[in-house]
Amino acid sequence: MSDHTEADPTPYADVESVLCDEFAGVHSTTTVTRCVEAAHYGALEVTGYAHPSLVERIARKHLHVLALVASERG
Repeated sequence: MSDHTEADPTPYADVESVLCDEFAGVHSTTTVTRCVEAAHYGALEVTGYAHPSLVERIARKHLHVLALVASERG
C-alpha cells in the first residue's frame, strides 16, 4: 500500500477552469479559486446547498465586481 494519496479534485474544478479562462488577464488563478470557495460557502449558508452552476454564477459576479473595482482604481 502506498503512503502517497492524491487529493480529490474539488467538485468545482470545472467551474474554476471556466472562470480562469474567462477572466484570464484580469484575475489570477488564486483570485478565481478564492471567489469560487467564497461562493461555495455563501451558497451553503444562504440556500443550504451549493450546486456547481449556482457556485459558478455567484463566483462570476464576485469576479466582475472585483474587476470593476480594479478598473476604477486606475
